[in-house]
Amino acid sequence: MKPDIQRDLMPLDDTVRLIGTLNAMKDKLLDAAHQWELLDGSGNVPDAPSYTALLQHAADAQGLSRNICRLTADFARSPHSTTRAGSAVLTRLATATTMSSHAASRFTETAESTLSPRSSNPTVRHYINNRMVMDHASARAFLRRASESLRDAAKELDDHLGFHRFLSALTPRESPVPPPPGPNGRHR
Repeated sequence: MKPDIQRDLMPLDDTVRLIGTLNAMKDKLLDAAHQWELLDGSGNVPDAPSYTALLQHAADAQGLSRNICRLTADFARSPHSTTRAGSAVLTRLATATTMSSHAASRFTETAESTLSPRSSNPTVRHYINNRMVMDHASARAFLRRASESLRDAAKELDDHLGFHRFLSALTPRESPVPPPPGPNGRHR
């Protein structure tokens, strides 16, 4: 194996561990995007949306974003981020970081809208409700996009594992060394 190819390989254990971490984060983002809802059972904004519940969406999204940002920063500091596969992974992680941070701010905007005075004017009420729906839907979409970026980063790493397997198949295995000749009972 050429030394430059070997230098570009991320250690197998690190790669497998990172894939597991990415998949777990991806699942958390998807769960949040599916579970955090604004609309009631009939598809309408509730008459009195809960500021506390919506602010909790923002706080939880901020926590998810912080974890992704920390993972991205840790990976960027690692020597693996400069390899071909690592550079692709870092790009995906950077996108996930950006998308997740946008989600947190949109959830915060949704929560803030609940504090707007409830107008008796149906047009104003309609505008506020539409803004809340759009902000919340955008936040959930950002979570899904962050999840997709994490999925793509894991796919890059999985492809890297395939490259590991390919190279190990090409590497000639050393044949076992025959045991030293033992006493055979004949002496001259």
